[in-house]
Amino acid sequence: MSETATPALRAVVTGASSGIGAATVRRLRAEGWDVVAVARRADRLEALAAETGAEPFVADLTSDDDVARLAAHVAETGGLTSLVNNAGGALGLDPVADADVEGWRRMYDINVLGTLRVTKALLPLLKASGRGDVLVVTSTAAIGPYEGGAGYTGAKHAERMLTTTLRLELIGEPVRVIDIAPGAVATEEFSLVRFGGDAERAARVYEGYQPLLAEDIADVIAFALTRPHHVNIDTLVVRPRAQVSNTQTARS
Repeated sequence: MSETATPALRAVVTGASSGIGAATVRRLRAEGWDVVAVARRADRLEALAAETGAEPFVADLTSDDDVARLAAHVAETGGLTSLVNNAGGALGLDPVADADVEGWRRMYDINVLGTLRVTKALLPLLKASGRGDVLVVTSTAAIGPYEGGAGYTGAKHAERMLTTTLRLELIGEPVRVIDIAPGAVATEEFSLVRFGGDAERAARVYEGYQPLLAEDIADVIAFALTRPHHVNIDTLVVRPRAQVSNTQTARS
């Protein structure tokens, strides 16, 4: 691709079947982007594709084979300008003394190694585009601890270090590396999954204040990706007004 050519804007969005991922697919499609929506749940992806015109791709990001299939498909169908690493999640809220080792392992695999697998696989295409983006949705958990959160904060700290180190390693390359760190976001599944399907406990997380919505984070993601390509949003922390830290939230 010549330096003067303008590539078509095409994004891969992981964790696209719900929450921030689905909202990001909707927003980028509304902005006119081509989007490959990636997640494990085929039925949800098909519904999102029917709604938005995005291309669904079913993959488990903890599987090397699935990620290799994704990379081959993207290469064969037009390449890529942006990768939105959104897939992730938290499991449990237990203190270190009672930690579920398997839960910690699962969080590390999807939040850190999943991001690593997809980024490694798609980075050559992003470089070849001449205007690539690696955007990682981390969390305020990546910048501060809270009681019961060591497994998730540990994984998110590692994901953030992956992201910031990659930025250093890509100096001089035509690829931006962007970290979006949301605070409390009320989505249909994040806290429900964290608390093993306990809907009452999940709802209490967001009681007494206005949390962020998935659409708020999609708006920030779209903003970062649509800046002129010489502008890099290194890290953008987004919290609800009521939440001043990971441990302090004003509730009515």
